[in-house]
Amino acid sequence: MNDHELRNQLVRMLTVRQAHMDFEDAMANFPADHINTMPPNCDYTFWHLLEHLRICQKDILDYIASDDYRWPTFPDDLWPEKTAVSTPTLWQQTINDFIADRQALVEIINDPATDLFAPLPNSGEHQHHILREINIIASHNAYHTGELGVLRQLMGLWG
Repeated sequence: MNDHELRNQLVRMLTVRQAHMDFEDAMANFPADHINTMPPNCDYTFWHLLEHLRICQKDILDYIASDDYRWPTFPDDLWPEKTAVSTPTLWQQTINDFIADRQALVEIINDPATDLFAPLPNSGEHQHHILREINIIASHNAYHTGELGVLRQLMGLWG
């Protein structure tokens, strides 16, 4: 596989519906009166899950791009407070921020000066690289996007 094709595949993993629903599908026409609904047997709301997606993707972006990255504490730094609630404005801001951070990752991937295999400065002895991090966040996003879809179906929120 050549460099251009590898970059293309990584971008598609983040942005295109392939073997699963994409983020935009899961968010389409989400009923505003359910953003703070906690589905049965879940200890988080739809907004908590959406915010978790945003926080984790932002964490990966910061890990790749920041010289002074700080490792988060799991799970406290990667989920909103259990009592946190959203508004329709905050819900939309979370979606907008997720899409903006995803686009920032796409720009990093598409930059020909980006070495996808170079060890990241903050990875220390682990020697993590951008290719690894994109694979991790693409998998994480797909997993939780599917979860959002299933929870919407469970709650009868597809309209």
